[in-house]
Amino acid sequence: MNKQNTLPRVGFVSLGCPKATVDSEHILTRLRAEGYLISPSYADADLVVVNTCGFIDSAVEESLDAIGEALAENGKVIVTGCLGAKGDVVKRAHPKVLAVTGPHATDEVMAAVHQYLPKPVLSHVEGPHDPYSDLVPPQGIRLTPKHYAYVKISEGCNHRCTFCIIPSMRGDLVSRPVGDVMQEAQNLVNAGVKELLVISQDTSAYGVDVKYRTGFWGGRPLKTRMTELVQAMGELGVWVRLHYVYPYPHVDEVIPLMAAGKILPYLDIPFQHANARILKLMKRPASSENVLKRIQQWRSICPDITLRSTFIVGFPGETEEEFEELLDFLEMAQLDRVGAFMYSPVAGAAANELPDHIAPEVQQQRLGRLMQLQEKISTNRLAAKVGKTMQVLVDEVDEEGAIARSSGDAPEIDGLVYIENGRSLKAGVLVNVRVTGSDEHDLWAEII
Repeated sequence: MNKQNTLPRVGFVSLGCPKATVDSEHILTRLRAEGYLISPSYADADLVVVNTCGFIDSAVEESLDAIGEALAENGKVIVTGCLGAKGDVVKRAHPKVLAVTGPHATDEVMAAVHQYLPKPVLSHVEGPHDPYSDLVPPQGIRLTPKHYAYVKISEGCNHRCTFCIIPSMRGDLVSRPVGDVMQEAQNLVNAGVKELLVISQDTSAYGVDVKYRTGFWGGRPLKTRMTELVQAMGELGVWVRLHYVYPYPHVDEVIPLMAAGKILPYLDIPFQHANARILKLMKRPASSENVLKRIQQWRSICPDITLRSTFIVGFPGETEEEFEELLDFLEMAQLDRVGAFMYSPVAGAAANELPDHIAPEVQQQRLGRLMQLQEKISTNRLAAKVGKTMQVLVDEVDEEGAIARSSGDAPEIDGLVYIENGRSLKAGVLVNVRVTGSDEHDLWAEII
């Protein structure tokens, strides 16, 4: 019998945001390091781990459905992730699950796996056996394509936004040691990764919890702070993209790094609204005038910067005038990429207790108006790129050409660049192109 056929197999389902994806990667890396095989199907797995999302009601429903499917198809299921922080919810819906843990709980998940599926006995032919180096590449197991990877620099969040329950699930901010983050980034680059996507719940708060303690990397001191971290990452010679950046004043410090080509000219800042009263109810920074001034300043320093943000429409008590103020803000800010969501009550969120919740049909109408405006803005901003040259990163190639992304396009959430004469390219290469066309979301280009 093939020895691999005797090794225990674990199935894995990963749901939720990139931060959850990183948690999944850590668990998968530990599983492989201990000799477990990862099964691509329920039928071949000895048990299944489901990493859940629990941020909003639709995510909870999706997670509970996934757990139910795994139970029906396999019968042995361990639950982890954000919904796992609400263990009673999982247990009420699916009392037959073997174990439930919260997010970023690799040790607890592994303990549950060991209980129900003991570690495999690994043998070696010669020399000392090192499971990690023998079974797992230095960069660990990744769920993303080989040419880009998420690097999570901290866990949790110190903010108490009234619409959010993340701190109750993931706890307060805990920053990773800067040397550990840089070693992970270096390992990824050594493995061929061309783009590092820096993520956390609050990227710009990195190091606050340790008072920006000085660590070490490459034999030199390095502060545990966003500016110093991304400056060091920028020296690795790959794309570095910042996500989930709360608009602290020191965010201004990274704009010159973007202008100098050290990191990508891309900033993902969730403003959430523009009206001061609504922002105060949300417990968010409350000065859209100041935001507009900063945007103008950022663009004066780095004209090529791409600004992405997210907004909530129909927050409890939002008047028509306050919503129109948000539309006016978008018109003035001319953001490149915008995601918008209707306010949705989440169990445990403080905003649930606010008066004057907005009727769903009004929320839907406001969402439509906002996205219609943003579509016009996006169309015009992309049209201005026609005729220009840019560097793009190729994600995939098929018989119709190559599909790539520019510095202004994060994977899976932003637009694409279609290269019709790119059939000879390969995924993971950087190439210079000339933009030949555009629509409301995407670009068309040719190799130059």
